[in-house]
Amino acid sequence: MNSYDDLAVIILAAGKGTRMKSDIAKVLHKVAGQSMVVHVVACASKIILDNIHVVIGYQGQKVKDEVNKFFKVDFAVQKELLGTGDAVKAAIPGLKPGIKDVLILCGDVPLIKENTLIRLVDGHRESRSKASVLATDVRDPKGYGRIISDKDNNMICIKEEADASESEKKIKKVNTGIYCFDKKFLISAIKEIKPDNNQTEYYLTDTIEIAQKMHEKITVITMNEPGQAIGVNTLEELAQAEYLIRQPSQ
Repeated sequence: MNSYDDLAVIILAAGKGTRMKSDIAKVLHKVAGQSMVVHVVACASKIILDNIHVVIGYQGQKVKDEVNKFFKVDFAVQKELLGTGDAVKAAIPGLKPGIKDVLILCGDVPLIKENTLIRLVDGHRESRSKASVLATDVRDPKGYGRIISDKDNNMICIKEEADASESEKKIKKVNTGIYCFDKKFLISAIKEIKPDNNQTEYYLTDTIEIAQKMHEKITVITMNEPGQAIGVNTLEELAQAEYLIRQPSQ
């Protein structure tokens, strides 16, 4: 049994979720009777008891109150919703000095399982990588960031849908939005991110390209259960998550 005392978890739960067509913060929508963010915190808490940081923003107090009903975690506030890189930046000051690696989760991925996260963290540590990405292969990659690799299958970067070329959009291997980083690398890479993309946001995915340019070790861990990684952005995806969570295999 590996020890995860020097692991911190950051859960991104600040987004508004405009495509949900609801006034409720996205991560407060329920799957199987439980808020999505609570599902994610519950999964993280099976691996570590302390060092869980939830980044809040839109309806932050409501999200905080909901999580506090079930778990004792730390909270960080993203003052402006400037993207995933900015959200992680908000949580970094709360990381304790003894932390070596940081696992980053999304508050809208309620089906993720403990064994998948352990596989990611263990793979990250065994390969001594600075950045590790949890990927999966999907039939329809629309809406996901694509995993861009070179001819030798080395990862180059993650290309968001809005910035992907037509050929890149055909790639079926996608980013789940779940990562494990060496803490020191993450802190330095976050400072390098610039909002020079079509969304003018600070993309956490840019840290992968930064690692590649610095010739740092990057690992892609591919999981074979895409349903676990479903990110809920619409009411249709919420219904899909509700269906999947009730399947015996999930």
